[in-house]
Amino acid sequence: MLPEQDEPTVGRLVADASRDISALVQAEVALAKSELVVSAKAGGVGAALFAVAGFLGLLVLIFVSIAFAYFLSMTGLHPAWCFLIVAGVYVLLAVVLVLVGVRLIKKIRAPQKTIDTAKKIPGALKGQHAAPRR
Repeated sequence: MLPEQDEPTVGRLVADASRDISALVQAEVALAKSELVVSAKAGGVGAALFAVAGFLGLLVLIFVSIAFAYFLSMTGLHPAWCFLIVAGVYVLLAVVLVLVGVRLIKKIRAPQKTIDTAKKIPGALKGQHAAPRR
C-alpha cells in the first residue's frame, strides 16, 4: 500500500517545526526589542530628570551656603570670614566623607565562596566529584 498523499513526511514535519520555531523566536526577539525601546526611552527621560534635579540641588546648596554666610555676617564678623567659615565646614564634611569612604572600600573582599565553587566546575564537567563540604 502506498502512503496517502495528505500525510506529511518526517522531513516535512521537521522542516515545518523548524520554520515555526524560527518564526516564534523572531517574534519574541521583536517583542523584546520593542519593550526595550520603551524602557530605554523611559530610562533616558528618568536619567535626564535626575540630572536636572541634581543640578538644581547644587544651585540650592550654593544659595543656602551664601545665605548662611550672610547670616553669620549679621553677628558682626567680616563677610570674608563668614564665607571662609562656610568653606571650612564643607572641607570638614568632605574629609569625613573621604574617611568613611576609605573605610568602606577597605572592607571589599573577593567573593571567595564563588571562586572556590567556580574552580570545581571543570572537574565536575569531567565527571570528578568533590567530597561534600562540612
